[in-house]
Amino acid sequence: MKDDQPSIIGRVQASYRNSPRGFIFFSLLPTVVLMLVFTYYPFLRGIVMAFQNYQLFDLTNVHFIGFDNFKHMFEDAKFKHASINSIYWVFISLILQFTIGLTVALLLNKRFRGRGIFQGFVFYPWALSGFLIGLIWKWMFNSQIGVINDLLLRTGIIHERIGFLSDPNWAMTSVIVANIWYGIAFFAIMLLAALQSVPSELYEAGSMDGANGARKLINITMPYIMPTVITTTLLRAIWIFNDPSIIYGLTNGGPAGSTHILSSLMLDKIMYGGDYGAASAIGILMIGILMLYTIFYLTVTRSEKMGDF
Repeated sequence: MKDDQPSIIGRVQASYRNSPRGFIFFSLLPTVVLMLVFTYYPFLRGIVMAFQNYQLFDLTNVHFIGFDNFKHMFEDAKFKHASINSIYWVFISLILQFTIGLTVALLLNKRFRGRGIFQGFVFYPWALSGFLIGLIWKWMFNSQIGVINDLLLRTGIIHERIGFLSDPNWAMTSVIVANIWYGIAFFAIMLLAALQSVPSELYEAGSMDGANGARKLINITMPYIMPTVITTTLLRAIWIFNDPSIIYGLTNGGPAGSTHILSSLMLDKIMYGGDYGAASAIGILMIGILMLYTIFYLTVTRSEKMGDF
């Protein structure tokens, strides 16, 4: 190459200077490539696998089987039980997380001594991973050395230890309690930020009209923070539905599969059964459920907004 010929880097830099579209294209290209490789290709590959006999321990016998994976899925008793558990898991967790989180946010929105320290304790759980939270609560629920059994025995509420995680009658309730505790911090953080943006003039006007605390909450606070409420509840419902980390940390789906939800059952099919076809079928169903939920939720909330006008 001659010294007077521009290098490849020089030509690229010249194209950046001369073409804004070229600069934008090359700037976005790494992100687009990463999304295609790590997001869209696995998604499309999973759709194909849902219609295949794809066993990890029998890769020489991979072939299309139509809707057999979906047929076996709906006939599986574990799938039916996991579907019911998913309903309880999402709605009970979401309602109590939002209610308690809103209460905490309202308290933190008031000035009092030590508020910063209290905020740190409230927000700290959200910095931990769900699996670690599961391990912490697994120790707390332990029937022999767990602090919960110990407190209940000392206060006389129970007279013998309860196997919270080994008893199918208690296991699902226990993992839901842990999940509620974990998600309170998210709603407290988001709703506190929204509450701090409410203009004080609105409360002053409400006081002049004779509104008490409850009326201010219903007529001023909630309408003003409603966009945040809609967004946070939608996102949190999707995260709860998709996240099996707490269940894996606490019970690994046991005892006898009594705490499996759809996402943990999907992972169970992969990790212990090596059945990627069946797991992909569950994943496709979960995507469909979330799409329908999102459309319904946004349609209803939009209709309520229009009704306000």
